[in-house]
Amino acid sequence: MLRTLSIRDFVIVDVIELEFSAGFTVFTGETGAGKSILIDALTLALGGRGDASIVREGASRADITADFAVTAQAQAWLDAHEFTSEDGGALLRRVIDNAGRSKAYINGVAATAAQLRELGDLLVDIHGQHAHQSLLKTEAQRELLDNQAGANVRDVSIAYKAWRGVAKQLEEFETNAANVLLERERIEWQVGELDKLAAKPGEWTEIGNEHSRLSHAASLLEGAQEALSVISESEEQPIVSQLASLNQKLAKLVSVDTELQPVVDLIESARIQLQESVYALNTYLDRVELDPERLRQVDARMEALHSAARKFRVDADELPAEHARLAEQLARLADATDMDGLRKQEQKLKADYLEVAKLLSAQRATAARALGEAVTKAMQDLNMTGGRFEVALHPSEPSAKGLEQVEFMVAGHAGVAPRPLAKVASGGELARISLAISVITSHATTVPTLIFDEVDSGIGGGVAEVVGRLLKRLGQERQVLCVTHLPQVASQGNSHFQVAKSTLDNGKTASRIEVLDAKARVEEVARMLGGLEITATTRKHARELLAS
Repeated sequence: MLRTLSIRDFVIVDVIELEFSAGFTVFTGETGAGKSILIDALTLALGGRGDASIVREGASRADITADFAVTAQAQAWLDAHEFTSEDGGALLRRVIDNAGRSKAYINGVAATAAQLRELGDLLVDIHGQHAHQSLLKTEAQRELLDNQAGANVRDVSIAYKAWRGVAKQLEEFETNAANVLLERERIEWQVGELDKLAAKPGEWTEIGNEHSRLSHAASLLEGAQEALSVISESEEQPIVSQLASLNQKLAKLVSVDTELQPVVDLIESARIQLQESVYALNTYLDRVELDPERLRQVDARMEALHSAARKFRVDADELPAEHARLAEQLARLADATDMDGLRKQEQKLKADYLEVAKLLSAQRATAARALGEAVTKAMQDLNMTGGRFEVALHPSEPSAKGLEQVEFMVAGHAGVAPRPLAKVASGGELARISLAISVITSHATTVPTLIFDEVDSGIGGGVAEVVGRLLKRLGQERQVLCVTHLPQVASQGNSHFQVAKSTLDNGKTASRIEVLDAKARVEEVARMLGGLEITATTRKHARELLAS
């Protein structure tokens, strides 16, 4: 449930701090006052897209924070992603500066917009004022039914892709068998050549280093021996001996002047380092030797690797990777030329697909009947007496979405054959049906907060009162927030916020919002009923609406 919403410097909002309760909450106000801005701000906190244009003029950044009490499912998500808070809630924050840079936080920890959206899907379900337009699309109808059915379409999609991948492979082989065999023979020869070569990862670098060492062995031996002689084996006094003798003399003088001690220490350190180099040179001389035979072997190996690299048009150090790639390709072609094995695999994968697809079909059929009955019942209360709603499942060719196409069908009156929802002529009928579907399908979701942003457009009169009661009834089970322009809907709210524009001291326009008490609600509902001029009659009507 949404507990608080804080908005700063967002579009025409300077500072707004809101607290929410359970039940049915309505937002009203004159057109352009900023009612939908609140929904836009919350959408941004839930990971929606935003840019520099949403920052209030003259401000450095827009800052939106939404605090939620969470369900077990959302808490599990927070725990899994290490966003758990001490109070067990979820604090979502989004900051966008006037350069368009965005930052996101969950419970004070830096997050991505994608993580906000993922968590937001578990916390809030927003039905926009153009929801009925998306319901005209076949894809949206199918997704809505699948959500209502709790169906796992992903398993069907995975099974379909696996089946069609092998089926396509089989079709390609059957139509182009000769070319496949030729390609297999060519790659077999290439793999055979690389098998004989047996190039190992990193071998080119290692053998290059060895070749360089062997080919310069004489120079290396001469240089190392000369260095060893000068440092410790010279017939004249070597450097190590000179340093030792010098240090002994200076050490005797330290008793006369202690300032010589650092010099003595440095010379001793240099002597020790030189002695270490003597040990290292001796080890090196033991290892390096003139070996013409090994040099010839290394020359031959380098030539073999270089020749193969030219033949396969890769760098010499890429030969092992090329070998692995060709071997994998050969394995695939070997499978592809096994017609019987491939046919058996295709048949099994098709059977696996049909199994999960038929299960999906059964789930859809059950959900379609239930949804049709529920929406038909709601239509009777929405001034569409005798009308009915059906979900048609048209058989189709197997696809990643299953074995049927989903289509919403509506009969607006008794005795009229159902027609596709996309062909319903009346915008008012479409809006009412859309609202009924939105309310009914909301029962299937575990999301605790439902937001309806002017979904009652195109509705009026007694139907609007029924809509308000539907939303209030839904508010007994979930937290429901509704932006509305209808007094019949607004009067049903458990809580009522009024959104209005005001002029600040600096002459700029800002949106403000306040919770209405009983007296202020009468005035607001009266304004919605009668416009600018509020009379005693409109106030009386407003009290009657609120009392009912």
